[in-house]
Amino acid sequence: MDWDDLRYFLAVAREGSTLRAGRALRTSQTTVARRIAALEQALGFPLFEKRQAGYALTPAGEELLAKAGAVEQAIDDFAGAASGQARAVRGTVKITTEEIYAITLLTPLLTELHQRFPDIVIELDTSQKVRDLGAGEADVSLRSTAMAQPAGLVGRRLCIDDWALYCSRAYGERHGVPTTIEELRSHSFIGGGGGNLWIHYQAWLQALGLEQQVAMHHATSGGLLSGVRAGFGIAVLPCVVADADPDLIRCMAPRHDHERVLWLFTHERVRHTPRVRTVIDFLYERLSRHVQQLEATRTAAAA
Repeated sequence: MDWDDLRYFLAVAREGSTLRAGRALRTSQTTVARRIAALEQALGFPLFEKRQAGYALTPAGEELLAKAGAVEQAIDDFAGAASGQARAVRGTVKITTEEIYAITLLTPLLTELHQRFPDIVIELDTSQKVRDLGAGEADVSLRSTAMAQPAGLVGRRLCIDDWALYCSRAYGERHGVPTTIEELRSHSFIGGGGGNLWIHYQAWLQALGLEQQVAMHHATSGGLLSGVRAGFGIAVLPCVVADADPDLIRCMAPRHDHERVLWLFTHERVRHTPRVRTVIDFLYERLSRHVQQLEATRTAAAA
């Protein structure tokens, strides 16, 4: 038995003919008659008497009409509940990102997100391992990359991910702010950052002959930031973070040969899930505004 045939049974019972039932269901009279015949064959007895004036329910049809109506109501209730679930902005959203972005960019924004959508639970993952969104290891990623991404990822571009050397204002007042490679050779550096960050950072220091100036190592990018803020020395930091901090001073212009871009990623399979869509829309709007304000400040300073 095809459960969808009950729709045709109810329509004919209510409309009194296959013609009017077809109009109500936006299908042909022939289709309605065929589906009624199929239902009767599946049940093994007639549901209607076919009269000149139309279709009249048989006693068996009369008895089953209320049951069919109950099935229709149950389906409507199910569809309504499913629609409500689809619209509900609740549940856990896992965001993966570099620690320094989590501390400086995301955490302040997540306070407002929680106030607006208290039923969304944020799980913030700052592991240095790149999470596989396609495998469901995270829902949203704030990621810096220069590589093509796997099929299925959907990205929103935020900005070029420039990094440069910074010191704190307190450090600059004590030791001066270096602006050339030669001046950097007499200053203390903070190394580390973990993972791929330290691989590239270390290679750059080695190429400039500055690795011997590293006086302390931190295991994470957040550690680099804390060391600079404490006035210990100089370290490489993302411009999108450090340029917005009034207590930090850029020592030298960033390199522009890296082609890295900061993206917000999610996966095709969850992009329309209400909680994920809400989070990524919110973050993109706020982070884009942050980038635009930084660009306006830089432009004004250069004028």
